[in-house]
Amino acid sequence: MENTQEFKRLDRKLVYKGHIIDFYEDTVEVPNGNIVKWDFIGHKGAAAVVPVLDDGRILLVRQFRNAIDRYTWEVPAGGRNVLEDGTIEDYKLTAFRELEEETGYRTEMENLTFLVNLKMAIAYCEEQIDVYVAKALKPSKQHLDEDEFINVKAFSLAEIEQKIFAGEIQDAKTISCIMTYKAKYNL
Repeated sequence: MENTQEFKRLDRKLVYKGHIIDFYEDTVEVPNGNIVKWDFIGHKGAAAVVPVLDDGRILLVRQFRNAIDRYTWEVPAGGRNVLEDGTIEDYKLTAFRELEEETGYRTEMENLTFLVNLKMAIAYCEEQIDVYVAKALKPSKQHLDEDEFINVKAFSLAEIEQKIFAGEIQDAKTISCIMTYKAKYNL
């Protein structure tokens, strides 16, 4: 049975404005009339890419993640940029840009196929990641930010699955991307 009771946001107060996220405190009236405080994280969204080489191997990037204090293997991904006119970059354009920036490979825009839309932490954050599959890759050059130190390696789908099930890959975005790619293409 679906719950149709209403929740009403009464206020949203910015607590901290960060480089990637904005942290808010929401005041919400819940269905029984009580007033509660909930955390909310604002995020402009991101895109991720499953870069598939002609031989079927998938490129992953290895980078240090401060939140977990270690290196991880992940699909390439990055946040949407704010453009000069104040609008936010399209998800597909973000995927196109991040592919070359992080992996040093590029493709044509028509070789990016939408795979899935992810909502990363719906209990407290609005972050959306649109995921694309990139094929017909051509070697290019990485364009890393000054704080990025990324290694790139190609893995077979079986090798990536093995890393997932061994707990070596724990990134939810990467696991979702890889397993959705495998299921969608019946691999």
